[in-house]
Amino acid sequence: MAHTPLTFADNTFTKEVLNSSQPVLVDFWAPWCAPCRVVSPIVDDLAREYGDRVKIGKVNIDDNEALAFQYDIMSIPALVVFKDGRPISKLVGVLPKADIAAKLEEAIAAPPQAA
Repeated sequence: MAHTPLTFADNTFTKEVLNSSQPVLVDFWAPWCAPCRVVSPIVDDLAREYGDRVKIGKVNIDDNEALAFQYDIMSIPALVVFKDGRPISKLVGVLPKADIAAKLEEAIAAPPQAA
């Protein structure tokens, strides 16, 4: 099964990210952001590689300003890893794929967080 990043928005974020039973990587981006275009294929690769172990998706901050504000996104690209409905790590800027994958592995290995 081919896995591609999902599109998260204000009206789907709670269901798809906060209520997810698996870790979630959210790529906060915008179409005008050149560094975002560098990170996008990395996120696409990670979606294929992690398949069903991690949910991966993108939030266009121009279309979903409330989410960007809520998660204190001041610079993009910003990658936020969520587990058990909470952000557990945040990566800002263009980073190597291995650095992003390491955060995903940490999220997969981490025990569930208490509510």
